[in-house]
Amino acid sequence: MRTAILIGPPVPGSPLESDLGSLGYDDVRTAADVADAATVLALLPADGRVALVDSRFVGHRHSLRLTLADPRFSGAAVPGVVAVRTPAARTALARAVMRSRTLDGVAEQTAAQLADSGEPLARPELGVLVAAVPEDALARARATDAVAAVDEEKARLRAAVKSRDGFFTTFFISPYSRYLARWCARRGLTPNQVTTASLATAVLAAGCAATGTRGGFVAAGVLLLLSFVLDCTDGQLARYSLQYSTMGAWLDATFDRAKEYAYFAGLAIGAANADGDDVWALALGAMVLQICRHVVDFAFNESIAGTTAATTNHSPTAALSDRLDRLGWTVWLRRMVVLPIGERWALIAVLTAVTTPRVVFTVLLVGMGLAASYTTAGRVLRSLKRRVPRSEQALRALDALTDTGPLAEAAARSLRAPVRSLPSYATPAVAAAGGALLVALALFTPYGTWWPLIGAVCYVLTSALAVARPLAGPLDWLVPPVFRASEYGLVLALAARSEVNGALPAAFGLVAAVAYHHYDTVYRIRGGTGAPPRLLVRAIGGHEGRALAVTLAAALLTGTGFTFALAAIAVAVALVVLTESIRFWVSSGAPAVHDETGEPA
Repeated sequence: MRTAILIGPPVPGSPLESDLGSLGYDDVRTAADVADAATVLALLPADGRVALVDSRFVGHRHSLRLTLADPRFSGAAVPGVVAVRTPAARTALARAVMRSRTLDGVAEQTAAQLADSGEPLARPELGVLVAAVPEDALARARATDAVAAVDEEKARLRAAVKSRDGFFTTFFISPYSRYLARWCARRGLTPNQVTTASLATAVLAAGCAATGTRGGFVAAGVLLLLSFVLDCTDGQLARYSLQYSTMGAWLDATFDRAKEYAYFAGLAIGAANADGDDVWALALGAMVLQICRHVVDFAFNESIAGTTAATTNHSPTAALSDRLDRLGWTVWLRRMVVLPIGERWALIAVLTAVTTPRVVFTVLLVGMGLAASYTTAGRVLRSLKRRVPRSEQALRALDALTDTGPLAEAAARSLRAPVRSLPSYATPAVAAAGGALLVALALFTPYGTWWPLIGAVCYVLTSALAVARPLAGPLDWLVPPVFRASEYGLVLALAARSEVNGALPAAFGLVAAVAYHHYDTVYRIRGGTGAPPRLLVRAIGGHEGRALAVTLAAALLTGTGFTFALAAIAVAVALVVLTESIRFWVSSGAPAVHDETGEPA
């Protein structure tokens, strides 16, 4: 139920009541003043949205929509309007109304009350949109003229596009995808439906690529670009119509990875069907590199969570970055260098249409390698100058991102005392040494021997050393990406060295299943809901437990037995993590969020 309380005598000719009705506030009540509003508020049912609106309000309907209809916030306010939707916010609003004499006072008092209770009041960015409470007829006329001078629909469409996005997306997709988003909104389509259509289109593109024909490759490239257009449209539709949802946030985040990896698999199958070229190792390598660069981004960003911009942007590297941002052309160049999703998918689509899958993966590996080197180097340089203690929030996030299982946990408990004497920079070095030994033994010792298993045992111990104390050192955020590279690199190395039919596709499936778990962990942390339960991590062994399982299978099983072992581990991990993840996102009541950062995906 949505109720709006108009405070003050109605203004003749004002469209305010009809605007409120169009936004779902069919129950509009009037109050002579704020005191009367307090009485009306006390008589309303405890559930449902409530808005206090000054009857003198003049502004665009979308200004009201941003305040009244955004599901991400417990409360929001613009001049003359306060809206809340949770019981805690309702309580704070009622207290603020009783202490105030004007609606402006209600907004400010409510903001303070919600901030004290940990539920801050959102202040929507209006841009050129108008929201005002004129004091007299002259001021009202000026405000009305200001409303008429702005093309509201144009401003709404512009706001539907991310304020920070990649070059390709900004100049080649968003100029028309925003209108597609409006078309979808006017026909009642939801962002989730568009997201699902994007996934279906990408899967169809993968199927075309799998044919191995030139026509199939051309169709695959076109469909992949269409899938990306729809991928942009779903977020723009969410912003245009304020249809944010928990399910939408989850689908939008996970489907991007599913689309990309399905397309990689389609290209690998197509290469085999075209001329018998086996590019599964390249496909798996591209997937591993992509995941690792994402984990670098995620881990670094989480390592500075809970600190202010003033404490995180004090390094010379950050200062140089800020100076470059003031040179317009460098902003776009730096966004393109990191090969965000728009540039990456455009590159894949064009190369698919005009070259071969082997060329696609080779160019992609080189491009992503350069992008990963650029971003990682910048983050390392920033971290070396960091002197600010890491927050508890950041420490918890980094601990969850390590994905440590029961074996390393148990070993870490007995190693905490000797680890205290190690310098802070030793933690990522120890993790990297263990991972390098693990992958090297898988690559350079005869397949089927016990050497990789010995490396896995050493990896358990070095992993335990790395997590035996909190990841508070300046470079400790590197530990999660090192663990990801070690585990995925091991699977790739053993599958490639086995030379067993089907081993690399099975390894591709295993890495995809484990990667879903790691991405799901990131999205839960970023959504403010915390990491997956420790029971889930223990159930799938942790990164070190899976490394032991894979090396043991390689040592004991020959021929197709190793392929079946990889496939079985992949299926088991996928069933466990998908079941728990779907249960969580469907029933957890996690907040509705949407990615507004423009961070490369």
